Amino acid sequence: MTTYDADGITLQKVRDYVWEIPQEDGMNAPARILASEALLDEISEDKTLEQLRNSTHLPGVRKYAVCMPDGHQGYGFPVGGVAGIDAEDGCISPGAIGYDINCGVRMMTTNLTYEDVEGREEELVNALFENVPSGLGAGGIFEGSREDVEAVLENGMEWALANDWAVPEDLEHCEDEGVRPDADASKVSQKAKDRGANQVGSLGSGNHFLEVQRVTDVFRRDVADEFGLVEDQIVVLIHCGSRGLGHQICTDYLREIEKAHAGLLNQLPDKELAAAPAGSQLAEDYYGAMCAAINFAWVNRQLIMHRTRQVFEQVFDRSWEDMEMDLLYDVAHNIGKKEVHEVEDGEERELFVHRKGATRAFPAGRPELPPAYSDVGQPIIIPGSMGSGSYVLRGGEHSLTETFGSTAHGAGRLMSRTQAKQEFWGEDVQDELREQNHVYVKAQSGATVAEEAPGVYKDVDEVVRVSDELGIGDKVARTFPVCNIKG
Repeated sequence: MTTYDADGITLQKVRDYVWEIPQEDGMNAPARILASEALLDEISEDKTLEQLRNSTHLPGVRKYAVCMPDGHQGYGFPVGGVAGIDAEDGCISPGAIGYDINCGVRMMTTNLTYEDVEGREEELVNALFENVPSGLGAGGIFEGSREDVEAVLENGMEWALANDWAVPEDLEHCEDEGVRPDADASKVSQKAKDRGANQVGSLGSGNHFLEVQRVTDVFRRDVADEFGLVEDQIVVLIHCGSRGLGHQICTDYLREIEKAHAGLLNQLPDKELAAAPAGSQLAEDYYGAMCAAINFAWVNRQLIMHRTRQVFEQVFDRSWEDMEMDLLYDVAHNIGKKEVHEVEDGEERELFVHRKGATRAFPAGRPELPPAYSDVGQPIIIPGSMGSGSYVLRGGEHSLTETFGSTAHGAGRLMSRTQAKQEFWGEDVQDELREQNHVYVKAQSGATVAEEAPGVYKDVDEVVRVSDELGIGDKVARTFPVCNIKG
């Protein structure tokens, strides 16, 4: 097959797993989809391809816009989408970064084995559920003053370290060491700050979760050794973002951009791609506010990890240090960052790299990597569903040339939340996971479990296989759930 037709959009096959929408009128670059034919069949069922094509109309898109193997329809810009947009003569688009700024994942390793946890899953899941705040609008582990919130926004994980919520090694194993220096709390509205004030250290709702997992497979033992991963080991995965604060920032700036830059908006095929021209006051203001939300999300996940360490201490009657509960890595998958990349004809340019539902995947040697991983490549964490497991990858050697240093962020949804609640009953899903897979799930409501049922998601094994085959994210290890808490 050399072409693929999907509802009026014809894709040209570039090579195995790489498909292109050729550049046409109004497009500033071609668009590429990285997928097997099986995944492409699923991707083409919604508006993903149309949204990806639309995104190339944004001024300053360089090389091509690209969709990861887990892509699906989003708000204006597809989830799984990546675009490198010129930071000098391009633009920045909040919709191409997402409402949940710095939604991301962090994995913590331990020296516990599955045998240590087996038979105590219910005790552990109950203790985690009781101690880690979750749910829509739920309060957090920490509720601070206005000054506290602004310090979190400005300083990120350095605030957590200064206030005894972190140890230095936590910062050393976080993307950007947990601090975006471009953060500007003064560009965050008071409404956004108020929404975040009582949510520092909370999972929220939807697809966010805290999951205890066991390592079932190791594929690259040398890399796994560097990451501290071995078979049968217990690890903890935390998935959440910037909560109501990040959502409010996105909402605020979309409205401001729509008003201030209506001329640009009228040139775009979808108003949800509203963008501020590079160098404009709104572009600078949004970037400062977004970086502040990035800091907030890193602190949010840090406080949840801190509380998780305390829960494990209570359940297993050992200190977290004795259990070697160390941060492997924390990486964002809804983010926009200034990065230097090679574009057309080998030219290097500073770009606003928009990653929406896509994970940074830098290979060894990239200067942004922490010293612990500079020689092996960046850890990448790809969550799957509650019934399929997750993956740890490392940045692949082709990621910089193929995807601006990016890969997938998860399994990717197959059906909407509304459809999921029509197809599944939460209590039945919980019973089946416990009885058939020995996975213990606790949530605020059955509806949340139904929305996140395993059948709602694409095949994470296939998503990761394509990433590995393309050399943008190399398989290192696979994990499987033991217990899971959700909002």
